[in-house]
Amino acid sequence: MKFSRIAPDLSVSAQLSPQDIGLAAAQGFRSIIINRPDGEASDQTGYQAMVEAATRSGLEARYLPVVSGRVTDADVAEFRKAMSELPAPALAYCRTGTRSTTLWALSQAGHLSTDAILSTAKEAGYDLSGMRSRLDAREAKSGDLPSSAASHEILIVGGGAGGLATASSILKRQPGSDIAVIEPRTEHYYQPGWTLVGGGVFKREQTERQMANVMPKGVQWIRSACAGFDPEHNQVILEDGTRISYKVLIVSPGLKLDWDGVEGLRETLGKNGVTSNYLFDMAPYTWELVQSLKRGRALFTQPPMPIKCAGAPQKAMYLACDAWLRRGFLNNIDVEFHNAGGALFGVADYVPALMKYVDKYGIDLCFNETLVAVDGSSKTAFFDVKDSDGNLSRKTVEFDMMHVCPPQLPLDFVKNSPLANEAGWTDVSGETLQHTRYGNVFGLGDGGSTPNAKTAAAVRKQAPVVAHNVLQILKGNAPNAVYNGYGSCPLTVERGKIVLAEFAYGGTLDPSVPGWVLDGTKPTRAAWFLKEKMLPTIYFDQMLKGIEYLAGPKILPHQPASHEAQDACDFSGPNDKAA
Repeated sequence: MKFSRIAPDLSVSAQLSPQDIGLAAAQGFRSIIINRPDGEASDQTGYQAMVEAATRSGLEARYLPVVSGRVTDADVAEFRKAMSELPAPALAYCRTGTRSTTLWALSQAGHLSTDAILSTAKEAGYDLSGMRSRLDAREAKSGDLPSSAASHEILIVGGGAGGLATASSILKRQPGSDIAVIEPRTEHYYQPGWTLVGGGVFKREQTERQMANVMPKGVQWIRSACAGFDPEHNQVILEDGTRISYKVLIVSPGLKLDWDGVEGLRETLGKNGVTSNYLFDMAPYTWELVQSLKRGRALFTQPPMPIKCAGAPQKAMYLACDAWLRRGFLNNIDVEFHNAGGALFGVADYVPALMKYVDKYGIDLCFNETLVAVDGSSKTAFFDVKDSDGNLSRKTVEFDMMHVCPPQLPLDFVKNSPLANEAGWTDVSGETLQHTRYGNVFGLGDGGSTPNAKTAAAVRKQAPVVAHNVLQILKGNAPNAVYNGYGSCPLTVERGKIVLAEFAYGGTLDPSVPGWVLDGTKPTRAAWFLKEKMLPTIYFDQMLKGIEYLAGPKILPHQPASHEAQDACDFSGPNDKAA
């Protein structure tokens, strides 16, 4: 973990872990300031655990949570007070360190020149130039946000699969386009590979790239977190309060893994036999548990929809069962699949092939059962069971190993924005992926409202649609590329064979190649070869680079642009809403 020094008595950092606290103590820090509110991300350690870690290491700690994008004068006053009361030097942290740096900068306004503050922050790796007007004023009222510091023709929120694939697809169509991507993370992950990490096929390192190495050339990378949206003024609000203006906005930030949605899960995850392939750091533990288990009960859980890759919970189960079968232990292990839904898989055509493996492995299917709590110390799971009349009862199951798929929700800064529908997802058309109310806003990926399977394969088909339609809007035309709801789920039923589920809206089968080449409703070695050998390369070397082989969008006959679509590109004033 990097600690960036910005003053003799203060350094800042991105999110810390309890282990980092010990390192901070060893480097001479005497206090910790926690500026990140609990619950912002699934991989975030709560403040209480951090305070306890600080106490164990002999450091004082203070919790001063600041809402991303809303650094108020009251926050600054509390920060200034903490700095005067806590022993120095102090280490302050938030998600990226930006909020902590912002608090320091505003606390120094009036004592140091604006140029000195901005220069110091930049040397520490934080560009606060968008705050110049607020720093100059020094008397800005609580809650005021700075005016836009920068503008881009195309602004993308999210540097995951959807954001980067769309940026590359736009550049393929129109080189030199003015595109900026807002993304705080420095690593980019090939998440579909984590199933194979948990199955002992991939090494975790194979699924990770540095963000700088996958960011499309010619795109400006804004290394900050998005805190909110102001579509009426064509602006995005960053975590330090800076506003970035746009002509067209693309929203692809992903979703939130709600580890706190299951009581006790966060505390026991990664120990007591509880694991999840939904985390980069946790997938190797899955394989460790599979290798060590020789008898007992293994639970695999699936929460209510929607979730990322609906087949992932049972993929982990099949690969574990195959490993136990090969080693001769499966007869001594009771395997249970606890699914909050009422069916094994949402597309009926693939169920017969999957049921053959359920029978082969002796898996006990437990439908309409939702994991609600875990007691790691006693290795006990608690499920709410719904009967045919909708009545709930509580069921207790002891386990030796449990693979958990967490509940999944919209990100808070999307859910609480004007872009969200009632459920909290970015409200877009299921075909054009254009926002239903703001004509110059598009959304794709896991955070969108489209009723397709939330998979990387879906994003591969969505990105070219958005790229085409964005350029249409910028030309004053109506969007005319359409997405058919395509999704794909390579179901790893055993090591060496996969049921390659490909389907569109309504559960219609939508295979990429003819059935005589590869029948996706049956387990095949060809599909395994595709998953293991070809898909990572297709992802990194084609999809993220705008190569759309077998993924080009369907283009409808051109229609005259509506006044709303034309007005959506008027960058000088508020955005008219699309009909």
